[in-house]
Amino acid sequence: MIFYFNQKQFIDTSLALDISMPLSANSDNPRAWYVDEPRMEPVRANGFIGSVLEGGAVNFRDIYFNPHGHGTHTESYGHISEEFYPVSEAINEYFYGATLISVEPRILPNGDRVVFADQLNSLVKGAFSDAIIIRTLPNDSLKLTRNYSGTNPCYFDLEVVKVLNQMGVKHFLVDTPSVDREEDGGALVFHHAFWNYPNFVRKDRTITELVFVSDEILDGQYILELQVAHFVNDAAPSRPLLYSINEKKD
Repeated sequence: MIFYFNQKQFIDTSLALDISMPLSANSDNPRAWYVDEPRMEPVRANGFIGSVLEGGAVNFRDIYFNPHGHGTHTESYGHISEEFYPVSEAINEYFYGATLISVEPRILPNGDRVVFADQLNSLVKGAFSDAIIIRTLPNDSLKLTRNYSGTNPCYFDLEVVKVLNQMGVKHFLVDTPSVDREEDGGALVFHHAFWNYPNFVRKDRTITELVFVSDEILDGQYILELQVAHFVNDAAPSRPLLYSINEKKD
């Protein structure tokens, strides 16, 4: 379907660019935060077998996974608050202007890989987006299968929040397990600053982690469709989709 969002620009909704990671029940599924691999098991009760392969009439599986630790997910400020605030409450629109940028993190003397504000400033100059997607470099397919636990993955310097604030960003999407350092004593300074928690909380903002943006998708402006499963939880599995912006020919 062709969808015009102004008189001259349109997207083709049949050409979505999926930047989510699939969830699968095997050891190749990406993991973080020391969780075990996801499990999908046939229900077995009172003679019922939820597996066609094993003789059942239907496939009927229980699924065990962690939204934060098992792939692409979107979270609300409820992730860090005493108040219970489901991520579904933070989203009342689903299409956004978005900017995709690729950044090579700097390596600090202690070995940490960090993305800094000045790196973003040069790449998003002049852009005004509801959403920013960060692809960290190098961008290899191992991101789709990596166990990030205990590896001190790339994270974001606190000053990046100021750049996002200046741009009016509501939705921040990254290909790392967290915007904060893996081990920071529970400070989660970026999360707190992004949502301005606990003072004057920005309840309309979300963070999406563990996206994967293939090299075939070029940096630039897109329309983002943010699909989030309707879990009554601070985080839920999500499927962000990008659409190329096309110009109508006169």
